[in-house]
Amino acid sequence: MSANLRCPSELLFIICSYIYAAGVPATPSSLDPVALGDFGIPTGLPSSMAPSHWPEPLVRKTLTNLCLVNHAWCEAARPWLWRRIEVRLPRSWLSVVDEITGGEDEQSVERTAVAVEQSIQAVAEAAVATTGASSDEEALKKWKERILQTLAGPDGSVPPEVLTPPASRDPSPRRLRAKSKSPARWKLMRSISDAVQDIADRNEFGLYVPRVHDPRPGRFIRHVDFNHFRTIGMRRSVEEGVNSRFVTGQRVEAILKEMPNLTAFGATEYMDGALTLPVLNELFLRGPSSRVPGRPSRGRGLVDPNIADEEDHERRRDCSELEAVDFTGCVSAVFVSALTEFVDTHLSLVTNDTNGEDHRDDRRLRRAVRFEEDGPLTFPGLRRLSLRGVKSIQPHVLSSFVLAFPSLTHLDLSATRVTPDFLTALGNTSVRLRSLSLARCIRLTGESIKTFLIQAPAAAHIQELALYGDQTFPSPLSTEDLEELFTLAPCFTSGNLIYVDLSSSPVTGESLSKLGPQPKLRSLGLSYIPDLELEAIAQFIKDKAQNIEILTLISTSQDLEWSRTGGGIEIPRGTALQTSLALHSKIITPLCTPPLTSILAPAVAQSSTRVRVIELSMPVLVGLGAGAGTWRTIRSKGGRGWYVDTASGWVGGELVRGLPRDHPFRIEMNRLADANGNVNSGVGWHARKMEVLHGCGMSGREDGLYGAVSFAYQG
Repeated sequence: MSANLRCPSELLFIICSYIYAAGVPATPSSLDPVALGDFGIPTGLPSSMAPSHWPEPLVRKTLTNLCLVNHAWCEAARPWLWRRIEVRLPRSWLSVVDEITGGEDEQSVERTAVAVEQSIQAVAEAAVATTGASSDEEALKKWKERILQTLAGPDGSVPPEVLTPPASRDPSPRRLRAKSKSPARWKLMRSISDAVQDIADRNEFGLYVPRVHDPRPGRFIRHVDFNHFRTIGMRRSVEEGVNSRFVTGQRVEAILKEMPNLTAFGATEYMDGALTLPVLNELFLRGPSSRVPGRPSRGRGLVDPNIADEEDHERRRDCSELEAVDFTGCVSAVFVSALTEFVDTHLSLVTNDTNGEDHRDDRRLRRAVRFEEDGPLTFPGLRRLSLRGVKSIQPHVLSSFVLAFPSLTHLDLSATRVTPDFLTALGNTSVRLRSLSLARCIRLTGESIKTFLIQAPAAAHIQELALYGDQTFPSPLSTEDLEELFTLAPCFTSGNLIYVDLSSSPVTGESLSKLGPQPKLRSLGLSYIPDLELEAIAQFIKDKAQNIEILTLISTSQDLEWSRTGGGIEIPRGTALQTSLALHSKIITPLCTPPLTSILAPAVAQSSTRVRVIELSMPVLVGLGAGAGTWRTIRSKGGRGWYVDTASGWVGGELVRGLPRDHPFRIEMNRLADANGNVNSGVGWHARKMEVLHGCGMSGREDGLYGAVSFAYQG
């Protein structure tokens, strides 16, 4: 224990930072589900076993245990313990709100005033002690008076009601306000520290005064998501679910105000009723994009002073801009209305309406004049955005919202009302996409997708492209469109693609022959293409994409489908056998089986490709039964399933086939196969949803509700 006490605080902080970094997904990914358990440390990347990163619960448990060692370790581990918040249970959410904001009752302002008074007293004592006059009461009184004068001056950011203790406040009418507008706690503490240091610099140059200690953890938080939040199973009535919600707009707004360094925010359909207009303002009007009229700003944005108070603008200017936002599945009327009003207020150029019944005409006119001078707001800090499944947003609102982010690298617009005009406008912006998903966008045309991918600079560097369609919403691309894409689109001709999904597109063997080599391609989606032959797929992989590991063939090729008998209930055994033979003879044997060699050969022969996971329709997987050899069926929590070589995986940065039976990775894969779908939502391959909060894109792994969308849901 004495050795720990002698360790510098900086060293303890670095140790905790490495523990936190151990739980961050590593790149490149192994594309395999993360195994829970103690499997050692990976010696190279990608790595299936040992996993390339720790599970999040293990990281949190380790940091929690370090907080219990002593005060020094607690101070070092606490910032990293609060850095990432995953809201899971309603009661834990309420505890987080209380810890960050200090409570929601009317006495919160009183407690803030007491905290400010104690902070001023502590920092004044520290300043006096630094000067060497620790016992001088007169010097302590002078320091407190100087601090109060500085904070209460014309340039001060602290309101009077929090600078005086409750007992000494003047109950004059000027203090009778409906609701206190005191700034966030972190803003108060920073103002006190800045005031003390300013006084020290003016009176005793070179004097260092320690910063004010803030016990609230809001300033540490960088990541908040509701991916695991549920209220199902709590036996609440419908009335309680409507009138006594846990996640409300007021609570979300309150914690956002106390998180100046927040960079990633994830919402779901279970709490989208809390995404009100004030919450959206707190999320996006941060950093340089929010400033007060008449004050200098680093950004070009300008905020209407009639919409928000000047105190909010000043506080938001000191906050970090968001880098990633995930609104997957948010379709509530509250969210749709709030986003529409946000776009209408800050982003859309609206001309004055002569309708006298519209009470917002004056504001619309002022906004139109302002847009002519400065242009609409832009948010250059946001780089990753997911709006998957946000079907209720109107096309013009969706277009204006997405185009307000000129620095996007990851964009998921799957199952939205995006239109061809939006793609045209996006192609003329400064956006440079690395990952793009336009799956099941029924309003897009093949011509608009083709033109965007071929001509737009925004699409020139795409490495992950999802154009998934199915039998319900097929791809709008034609055979001619595909051939032009394969030969002219920079993302296809560069050979840098890692993930591609062309499901339901009219891909043929001839069009595949025109596609250039894809040495970096690891995951390929070719589902719902009944006229594509298995031989053509195998030939393309063997000749031009040997590094493909995951292949989807749901309802693809006549060899993998058969007609049902009767009412669609029974499957002829002979046809199922033929399907299994076709799959093994045309795909698995030529692509995944090493060639026969002599026993005198000095080297071990390797298979011609890296294919090890094949996604198939559920009837085909049923026909395959228990599998053959090391190939077994692994089902997701929903309607998807894969035919997996359980003896193949990444070990030490190399893909190894023929792992022994007692290898931990093979044991884990066999456990998943034996589970028969009774697995968590993060088990699966070839994600349908883009991971944006960490920036892993279509190659990332998620669990919770995001994982269900990625790997469980068939559509």
